[in-house]
Amino acid sequence: MDITTIGKQIAALRKGRGIKQEELAGAVGVSAQAVSKWENGQAFPRIETFERLAQVLGTTMQDILSASRDGVR
Repeated sequence: MDITTIGKQIAALRKGRGIKQEELAGAVGVSAQAVSKWENGQAFPRIETFERLAQVLGTTMQDILSASRDGVR
């Protein structure tokens, strides 16, 4: 699992839905700083947060995690 690639996937999904980091943070229940760290590969969401993140982004945890194997889609 490549945390940097997963972060890029999260950012791409967020931008694709036209959501700002602050909006995503509010929807998931974390700080905008946490979202920034995820997207920059400096941190990884907790599992329960990850589930909510996938829901908000309209995808699944598996799809986000598969980005580390397949490259950002």
